[in-house]
Amino acid sequence: MDKNQNQLAVDINLETTPIYYTDSISINANEDGVVFDFIQRVGNTNRAKVISRIGMSRVHAKKFAAELGKLLAITEGQAKTDGKN
Repeated sequence: MDKNQNQLAVDINLETTPIYYTDSISINANEDGVVFDFIQRVGNTNRAKVISRIGMSRVHAKKFAAELGKLLAITEGQAKTDGKN
């Protein structure tokens, strides 16, 4: 099977799907899966709020970790702005 046949076409509405910045993360795992709590500090206070929670199976989490590692290695030292290198 051709590799391109396995690719998923993803649509995203940029007006309704914001990007949230996180400066902290809490990760909890058990035998069934993993939950990521993405956290953002509230100004110059000692408070923080969870801005997003993502849960996935352990199998998916392992794939996520592997792909993230590859992406970070490939893009090390690169900066992207407005889609340009």
